[in-house]
Amino acid sequence: MKRLLVCFLLVWFVMPSSFAQKNQKTKNASTGAYGDVLNIGLGINNYGFYSGTPMLMLNYEFDVAKNFTVAPFIGIYAASGRYYWGNPAKPFGDPSYKYYSYNELSIPIGAKGTYYFDEILNAGSKWDFYGAGSLGFVYRRVSWENGYLGNTLAYSNARSLHLDLHIGTEYRINSKYGMFLDLSTGVSTIGLAVHLK
Repeated sequence: MKRLLVCFLLVWFVMPSSFAQKNQKTKNASTGAYGDVLNIGLGINNYGFYSGTPMLMLNYEFDVAKNFTVAPFIGIYAASGRYYWGNPAKPFGDPSYKYYSYNELSIPIGAKGTYYFDEILNAGSKWDFYGAGSLGFVYRRVSWENGYLGNTLAYSNARSLHLDLHIGTEYRINSKYGMFLDLSTGVSTIGLAVHLK
């Protein structure tokens, strides 16, 4: 995670500052347009047994109303672990008693609705502030090592419904790029916003 943060900060400071400063914001204050933005975030997952592992989240915002966007999203995280098990029909010490490996993959998919409070807060041209909600589902798959005959649902405590509330902010580096912090009840992320307008 430290390497990820260092890389992210390096990208932040190495970004060319020669982009036009006159068009510092993509949004139009009079129309409240915030769409056409690709958000790439890294965070900590809250799904499955391995909550706390790094997760990649992507979304693309479309304007649907003044100060309001909808963004289809997808995320991914993978983890692996070991679980001690032995066949209860066999005596302890049987070769079936050992640690078995498994791999877990989780992919949340859905849509995020975001309302921007910049007008209400009279935010400066370099800042966006928002509240949001996400709704979707989590595809989850766990595969076990050959020979494991125990409960394959042993680590199935992940919810299949993806439902999160968010608050966040974005700082505009220039007219094309920004950095955001999205705090959530599920996957909180820090990342890069790419403005495509």
